Amino acid sequence: MLHVIPLPAFQDNYIWLLHDGRSAAVVDPGDATPVMDFLGAHDLALTAILVTHHHHDHVGGVALLARRFSVPVYGPGGEPIPGRTDVADPRQPVDLPHLGIAFQVLAVPGHTRGHVAYYRPKLLFCGDTLFGCGCGRLFEGSAEQMHASLARLAALPDDTGVYCAHEYTLANIRFALQVEADNAALHAREQEARARRAQGSPTVPSTLALERRTNPFLRVTEPAVRAAAEAHAGHPLADAVAVFAALRAWKDRFRA
Repeated sequence: MLHVIPLPAFQDNYIWLLHDGRSAAVVDPGDATPVMDFLGAHDLALTAILVTHHHHDHVGGVALLARRFSVPVYGPGGEPIPGRTDVADPRQPVDLPHLGIAFQVLAVPGHTRGHVAYYRPKLLFCGDTLFGCGCGRLFEGSAEQMHASLARLAALPDDTGVYCAHEYTLANIRFALQVEADNAALHAREQEARARRAQGSPTVPSTLALERRTNPFLRVTEPAVRAAAEAHAGHPLADAVAVFAALRAWKDRFRA
């Protein structure tokens, strides 16, 4: 059986660790210490490292782990991924033979130019592209790129688990409620997220079905979302990309 474990790091990061009781792989190890602690406590052998993009809170622990365990490091080409041994290429799967699984690589630029996600049925490791009820900032890419990337992810099956890299859900919900105050599914999600955090539990993974019901960045064609974006922008918006760009700019300045 494959287990997927969130390892908290820094203020709000999650490093995702997959294991079958013997072998393990990690996604975006920004810090090596929680990974090594978990591996040692559970007598697991690290067999692979997967990286979604080059930001330090996602790669800071890669070099140490790669040296310590001599494992392959998969990461996007064109980005400075420390210790990368294999380019994560959308044209071929990332095979993890020790775990008996493989991931499809999805190109999802926007947050960074080369950002990738790793997908197999029911598992999506999306880094900083899609968050619980939100999406990543546009540090290197364009609104057009991020909108297309989110649409690519939103087209995956309803039961896809969204394993994002940060605990941002409650803050994102506060913004989403400014956009869609009458969204009943969003209010229910807020209650559930608050209950989880009160118990010290992560709010992620979510599912793509839930994101499509509650995440404003996946709902830019909904009349209520478009109307809110236009009201905030103060002018009509030409298309879905323009609505997305207006929402992203609004969120960048939003303070709950």
